[in-house]
Amino acid sequence: MWREFRDFAMRGNVIDLAVGIIIGAAFTTIVNSLVNDLIMPPLGLLIGGVDFSNFFVTLKGGAYPTLEGAETAGSVTVNYGLFINAVIRFLIVAFAIFILVKQINRLKAEEPTPEPVPPPEPPRQEVLLAEIRDLLRARV
Repeated sequence: MWREFRDFAMRGNVIDLAVGIIIGAAFTTIVNSLVNDLIMPPLGLLIGGVDFSNFFVTLKGGAYPTLEGAETAGSVTVNYGLFINAVIRFLIVAFAIFILVKQINRLKAEEPTPEPVPPPEPPRQEVLLAEIRDLLRARV
């Protein structure tokens, strides 16, 4: 059983998947910083200094100026601003992955298509027999 597990764990696909998950986790931190620190502040400034993370609707409880205040008071909220942030993050990640895959595919060396191999020539005996056959047909 140990050998089967080792063979399974050492197959290329499992190792590639593990590397992908680790890189993805590191990439997520970069994207979160990109969204929260670089994209959202100017976007919030364009729409009048509003922070998306504070867009929410209170379902139960009073009116609160910030999401943190509503959560501290124990109110039930629908946090659509955080959802907007998550969608923007997803779009950025999807676009970055698209660009990455596109560049990898472009850099990949295209394998040349093999030229069709002509069939081998028949042995000399068959060629001579075919010539004799053709000569005999021509006589008739």
